[in-house]
Parts: sequence; structure tokens; C-alpha cells
Amino acid sequence: MPRRIISLVPTTGVAVLAVAGLLAVVPTTSVGLQMGIGDNNPKMFGNPYYRLLHTTISRYVAPYDVADRPSDLAAVNAWISAAEAQHVEPLIAFYHSRSQPNNQLPGVARYALEIKRFITFHPQITVYSAWNEANRGTAPAPGDGSIRGPSPSQSAGYYLALKRACPRCTIVGLDVLDSTNVASTVRYIHAFQRDVHGQLPSIWGLHNYSDTNRFRNQGTKAVLAAVRGQVWLTETGGVVKFGSEFPNRYGSGLKRAKRAIAYAFKLAESNRRITRLYIFAWFGVANTARFDAGLMDSHGKPRPSYAVVREHLTSN
Repeated sequence: MPRRIISLVPTTGVAVLAVAGLLAVVPTTSVGLQMGIGDNNPKMFGNPYYRLLHTTISRYVAPYDVADRPSDLAAVNAWISAAEAQHVEPLIAFYHSRSQPNNQLPGVARYALEIKRFITFHPQITVYSAWNEANRGTAPAPGDGSIRGPSPSQSAGYYLALKRACPRCTIVGLDVLDSTNVASTVRYIHAFQRDVHGQLPSIWGLHNYSDTNRFRNQGTKAVLAAVRGQVWLTETGGVVKFGSEFPNRYGSGLKRAKRAIAYAFKLAESNRRITRLYIFAWFGVANTARFDAGLMDSHGKPRPSYAVVREHLTSN
């Protein structure tokens, strides 16, 4: 039987009635845990396999200066329109600009100016993440050498700027990647906590790929111990292929990803402070790609991991 759940995110106007009506009958993984899919392709929302899941949250990663670039703005507008047409609540996570060389990071003043412009374009959006995978490039993780993330002080500045720009919004204050060395992630969190000067977030984001795909819980537990409040697994999933560390030889990656998705739910349900789970991604890619965690294959057909998601949602 579907469980009744209460939305964690403040909304206003007609959207409240539409979303609340859906939430009352949406199957959930456990009391207080919501599950959604993160994928920047708006075609996901019209996919019949996606609709069978009846999820009401999704995540989009947008350049922080998205409002400056017509192509980026058109892309996020299309995604938001498709999400809202299905009564899906967007979580917008800001990230590097596509126009800045070498992933150059904005100063806090520039960041504040840009996100205010986006908020003006979309005042109905009330759920944000200040910066996607803030510690990526500062914490050792495979393949991350080309990405330079903000320092803890910069991340604190971005969070406080977003909080000022949208005081009514629900904000994931710090979003981190667990990495294979979780101690570095925890050090980053502690430095961020010092730099916000007492204005600690009530929601923290974690990408726990390492735990999920290595079938362990150390990183997730360490982050939970380091923070107070809710933890959203803002990105996780069953990796079909990631370089040489997670190959997909003769379908081995598909089997591993299926097990990993099942374990992702187990991790999410292990602690009541974990209140949201966003699986990445919906669309898979060709086997020649370096990274692939799609629930669908490159031809749009469900993979074994999709069956796990659907069964888990409809049986609880």
C-alpha cells in the first residue's frame, strides 16, 4: 500500500494543492524518505517507464551563471517546464560555468548576482543546492583532477549568499562527494562549518557513490556524524561503468549496478535523518563512455537496476 508522506519543502499557491494531492498517494521507500531521479534531460519526464515510478522530486545541475547564457537558460527552462507539467518539484544545484576557462570559480559577489537573476526568472522554484560536489577536486577521488572545487570558505560564502537571496527557500547548504578517502570529506565539512560562523545549514547533501558501489557504509556514517540536521543523498546510483575501476565486461557492470541500487536504498533507510534520495541518472550512454550509471540503456530500454527501483517503490 502507498504510504502517506508530508512534503519537506515549503511551497505556495496552486502548486501546493497540486503537489499535495499527488504526495498523498505516492509510494515511498519508508516513512519520511522521498526518492527521485536526477537527470538534466527533460525527455525523462515524458518517458512511460519514468511515469510508472510516480516520483515527485528531481534534480538539475545548472551553471551558476545560467541566466547569462541563452542556450543554458533555454535548457533549464525546458527541463523545469517538463518537470512542473508532471507535478515534479525541482531541486536546482548550481555548478561551474560553461563559459569560464579551466572551471574558474566566481567570487561570492559574482555568484550572488548571478543566482539572484535566476531566482528572478523562476520565483516558483524554492529548493536549491548552493554548489554541486563542493569538495570535488579538493578531495582525492578517481578522475577528479581536472575539476577544481571551491574552498570551504568559498562554499560558505556561496551558501550564505544563496540564503540571503532566497530566505524562504529550502537550501542544501553544502553538497559533498564522499570520495574513497572520507576523512578528507569530513575535514572539508568541518572547515565549512567554521566558515559559516554559526549559520549552519539544516540540510546537507551527500553523493555517496563510493559507499553504494563498494557495498559499505563508512562514508555515509562519517558524514552523518559530522553534521546535524537532515542529510539528502543528492546524487547516488549504481555505476555500470567508470573507467577501469568499474568496467562493464560482458554485462558485469549491469549486475553490479543492480546490486548497488538495492544497497543505495538500504543505506538511505538506515538512518531517519536521511530524508531524500536522488538516483543519478535516468539515461544511460554507449559503452564507449567513461561513466555510466543510467537506469535506462542508451536505446531507452530499462536495465536491471530500474526493476529494483520500481519494485522498491511499489512494494513499500
